[in-house]
Amino acid sequence: MHEEDKIVYKRQLACFCILSSRSVNMKMRQMWVWMLLMALSFLNDRSHCCLDEERISLLEIKAWFNHAGAPGSKYLEGWDKEDFNCCNWDPHRVVCDNTTNRVIELHLSFVNYDGLKAVEDLDLNASLFLPFKELEILDLSYNQLVGGLKNQGFQVQASGLRHLKELYLGDNKLNDSVLSSLSGFSTLKYLDLSSNRFTRTIDLKGFQVLASGLRNLKELDLSDNKLNDNILSSLSGFSTLKSLTLSSNMFTGSTGLNGLRKLETLVMVWTDFKESILIESLGALPCLEEVYLDFSSLPASFLRNIGPLSTLKVLSLSTLKVCSSWQMHGHVIEVVKRRLELVNNRINHVMHVGKYIMVGGLCWCELKNLEQLHLSRNNLKGVLPPCLGNLSSLQVLDVSYNQLEGNIAFSHLSHLTQLEYLSLENNHFQVPISFGSFMNLSNLKFIACDNNELIAAPSFQLSAPKFQLLFFSASSCTPKPLEAGFPNFLHSQHDLVFVDLSHNKFVGEPFPSWLFENNRKLNRLYLRDTSFTGSPLQLPQHPTPNLQTIDMSSNSIHGQIARNICSIFPSLKNFLMANNSLTGCIPPCFGNMSSLAYLDLSNNHMSCELLEHNLPTSLWFLKLSNNNFKGRLPLFVLNMTHLRYLFLDGNKFAGQVSGTFSLASSFLWFDISNNLLSGMLPRGIGNSSISSQGIDLSRNHFEGTIPIEYFNSSRLEFLDLSENNLSGSLPFGFHASHLRYVHLYRNQLSGPLAYDFYNLSSLVTLDLGDNNLTGPIPNWIDSLLELSIFVLKSNQFNGKLPHQLCLLRKLSILDLSENNFSGLLPSCLSNLNFTASDEKTRVNTFTVLEDDGIPTDIFGNVAFYPGSISLSPEISVKISVELRSKKNFYTYEGEILRYMSALDLSCNRFTGEIPTEWGNLSGIHSLNLSQNNLIGLIPPSFSNLKQIESLDLSHNNLNGRIPEQLVELTFLEVFNVSYNNLSGRTPEMKNQFATFDESSYKGNPLLCGPPLQNSCDKTESPSARVPNDFNGDGGFIDMDSFYASFGVFYITVVLTIAAVLCINPNWRRRWFYFIEECIDTCYCFLAINFRKLSRFRSAFNFDNVMLFRFEGDRTASYGVAGWVYGRTQGREPKGIGLGGDLRGRANPRWLGFGSESGSKRFGGLGSCPDPRGLGPCPDLRWLGFGSWLDPRGLGIGPCPDLGGLGDGSISESKGVGSVSRPKLVGVWVLRCSDRRGLGPSVYEPKGVGGWVRVWTQRSWGCGPLVAGPKGSGSFRVRI
Repeated sequence: MHEEDKIVYKRQLACFCILSSRSVNMKMRQMWVWMLLMALSFLNDRSHCCLDEERISLLEIKAWFNHAGAPGSKYLEGWDKEDFNCCNWDPHRVVCDNTTNRVIELHLSFVNYDGLKAVEDLDLNASLFLPFKELEILDLSYNQLVGGLKNQGFQVQASGLRHLKELYLGDNKLNDSVLSSLSGFSTLKYLDLSSNRFTRTIDLKGFQVLASGLRNLKELDLSDNKLNDNILSSLSGFSTLKSLTLSSNMFTGSTGLNGLRKLETLVMVWTDFKESILIESLGALPCLEEVYLDFSSLPASFLRNIGPLSTLKVLSLSTLKVCSSWQMHGHVIEVVKRRLELVNNRINHVMHVGKYIMVGGLCWCELKNLEQLHLSRNNLKGVLPPCLGNLSSLQVLDVSYNQLEGNIAFSHLSHLTQLEYLSLENNHFQVPISFGSFMNLSNLKFIACDNNELIAAPSFQLSAPKFQLLFFSASSCTPKPLEAGFPNFLHSQHDLVFVDLSHNKFVGEPFPSWLFENNRKLNRLYLRDTSFTGSPLQLPQHPTPNLQTIDMSSNSIHGQIARNICSIFPSLKNFLMANNSLTGCIPPCFGNMSSLAYLDLSNNHMSCELLEHNLPTSLWFLKLSNNNFKGRLPLFVLNMTHLRYLFLDGNKFAGQVSGTFSLASSFLWFDISNNLLSGMLPRGIGNSSISSQGIDLSRNHFEGTIPIEYFNSSRLEFLDLSENNLSGSLPFGFHASHLRYVHLYRNQLSGPLAYDFYNLSSLVTLDLGDNNLTGPIPNWIDSLLELSIFVLKSNQFNGKLPHQLCLLRKLSILDLSENNFSGLLPSCLSNLNFTASDEKTRVNTFTVLEDDGIPTDIFGNVAFYPGSISLSPEISVKISVELRSKKNFYTYEGEILRYMSALDLSCNRFTGEIPTEWGNLSGIHSLNLSQNNLIGLIPPSFSNLKQIESLDLSHNNLNGRIPEQLVELTFLEVFNVSYNNLSGRTPEMKNQFATFDESSYKGNPLLCGPPLQNSCDKTESPSARVPNDFNGDGGFIDMDSFYASFGVFYITVVLTIAAVLCINPNWRRRWFYFIEECIDTCYCFLAINFRKLSRFRSAFNFDNVMLFRFEGDRTASYGVAGWVYGRTQGREPKGIGLGGDLRGRANPRWLGFGSESGSKRFGGLGSCPDPRGLGPCPDLRWLGFGSWLDPRGLGIGPCPDLGGLGDGSISESKGVGSVSRPKLVGVWVLRCSDRRGLGPSVYEPKGVGGWVRVWTQRSWGCGPLVAGPKGSGSFRVRI
């Protein structure tokens, strides 16, 4: 290498070393900078965390509440020890200073509290709060505090909290002993001791010590204790006090307030002033500006004694107990500088005395300094006086909820140039729709004139007003269609925030879309039920960014919802368009609207499948009822974490519902009724962790048993599973203390009424009708003290009615019809009130969401803000009950059910007389006792049932006359006493009884008078009447005519019976019950004559046996036809005929004849002393001649008339003779010529296998098909 090359190489190497060294240094510097930044970042993060000692103390407070079993400990679950920054745990409970990160506010109210049940008392552990050195606000209200632990009370707490300014201890159980320990909080400015247990025997030294320590206290609240006048003198030590609240104590006004020189506000609402000393002492308080004495009882002369309150600005005297005799003196006219409230005082009158206004004895026209005047809810009448215009400083005038009248245009309100707020709603004013009388009130911001009458305006009114309204409400102001049209002055308004024109009849008016265009600040628009039209709904061209609520329900808007609605109303929160004619589907953009919370599109014609992108997860209320949505049930909706109310009822959702799905824990109401859903009931819906208030799965096709989870939901009030295919027994082993409405009707439930219903003390409605439930009404039924609707109809309940049923004093509807109840009617049921009740028709909701879109400062310095219109969940659940009333079944629901009262005991087996005491049921509307076995007279006391509309006593055994007093029942619409044994003249045809026809009285042969055909002037004897079927010349019946009429009648009766038995399950059960009795009777007779049984079976074939009993006009409790009995082929071998009951089951206990099948059952067949009818029968005259089943005619025993039949068989023609016992059933003969015997019959030469008819002439003798009062017309046996 050359020397020069070496030199160059060395230089390059030196440069490389230098550069390498610099690079290393640079990297080292970068590393140090990075480490420094990391350290600074770590330190910065640590500097923004709360102090460790405060974080640890918060965790100890959480553990303290948990250890005490505080129900609200769940509210502290966000306090996590893994998160070092406790300032982020819960901004509502822990608030830190932005600079120091020290905790300055700690809100622990309602932690040890449960509004539904009592909780354990709590002793304060003050040491837990000592680390919070900078704490300014501490809220421990609603925690059941009773004091402090030993040496850990408030005195210890006061030593550490040196910066505490506000202390809230209200709604605890603190007593007099804590007062002195609170004196250590020397920095306190606000102290709340309301709703504790301070008493009138309190040690006055405690207040004195407290006053000596709290030298900076500005506000003190001692309301809702039991303090009396004795402590007022000790309050003078609070020399710095500016606000004092003493409401709801035991003050009487006998001691004055002295020494409170700086007091500005005094609140003593709900106080019973018996003396005026305290009121007189108010004049000695030089700074007093506001006095609130609402809901108090004041002496009549209190305004005269109130003293010279020269600084008074606000005097609130709402809802006082004395107002009519007030005496007003001149100095009081000048004292009220700003606001005077006399709300809800029933002043009753406005008087005009010269140029003055006298309202309840007070003179108002000189209150020229008054800024606010509130006179709502005072029952004021008349017109607004002219001198009201003298109140030149008036900014707020509220005369709402009175009975004032007159045309508002003729009042002098136009002179109130400072007026900003005007409330006229709920009066009888006539308000010109142009509002021309207010055109010059440039300060006017608020007009409310709801529930008055809008009228057409004069043509000379100014076109453009000087005011720019923020709030305009004129709902329910057009009881009839308004010819003047829409309020056109709104075209000139550009600052509107709130508009409500609901429930007006602007017929034919197009939707005012210009309201959106002109008012970009519009926040809430209510146009419900205004008869607006639109097809489709016209939206503005430009967005309305502040609009949160649109309610256009109940109009005539057609077509689909615009797809760009989300961009036009980007802040939409509540969208209500129910009861229109909308079609199509929900706009897809709704799925991206995070602000949408309330959506009601019910009662439209929308049709599509609900997809996940159609609905946002922010919804808390979704109602799509009564549309045509289809497909499977959208399960994604059930997982919305914010959703509380879901209504998908009345659609076409179909398919089998998974039994495993569950609802989100936020759900309060779930309604998927009236769809086409099937499968088992999902158990997850009734999960105990869900606080559901209502579950409605009715009118679907669900099957299986009812899961017990449905009755174990802790908050459940409403449960409707009716009209499904549910089976099995009612759940048992549950405890649902809040359950109020249970509807399980029209299922296939069986078994008795579960004992667990005993614990449902809040139950209002229990409807178990149309099931297969059995057993008696349990004796514990009186534990359901709130029960108002009790329906058990169309079941198989039996037994006597327990007297405990009479203790249900709130019962208004009791329906036990179509069961097997028996025994006497309880007279104590007259104790039931049958009064109207709101509870049985209305379901209250748990929560109400405030529609608080309007800022509270939009009215500037006016000290009255409009209350937020509450957007309550519209739950259209109507409690419905189906009752048999006025000859038909009616469904009562909604408001009409509130007033409905009914007692239905029809189609049972009650016996005895109707209690006279039932005439005391003065509030009842419907009484049905039909189709029982009642006897005796109709109680004349029924004339006291002044509200009754339907009275049905038909199909019983009542006798005697119909009380004439019943014509006084002027509301009676249905009256039915048919098919009894009543006699005498029908009631006079006047009032409501002039509207009743013959059907109300038929089936009572001894009744006469209109509207019946029987005239009471005829005196012929019943025995002298000739039957219509018997000719007068002594001949027999025309057999051809008989055959024809019999065939028509036979077919008609068979078809009628078959139809009735198919339609009415209760009659079918009663029919079969009697058939079983007949089977028992026949079997007993055969058992007695067992030796003849084999020959009997050989001679007769019982495979097909049919027995008819016809009773003519008397049908007892079973209608026109009697019983049908036969055997169905292909069933169990013993079948229906002789071996078992109607279902083919063997019945080892035959009742047979015995006492049950005595002489009245088969018309004098004798009786058998053996109760089961299986023993020997000592009456050898059983049928008057041997055995009726012996074909030889003479079986056993002697025949009392040996010449009657001879010794031939039943088919022997010469065996005809007379019978000496016409009252017996007689014999089975072919022909009888003896008039005293059985009359004609049909000859059949073979004797058996044909028809044998026996015609009787007396009670059980000869006669037509219409027999005497005791018996039936004829017996026909096919053998």
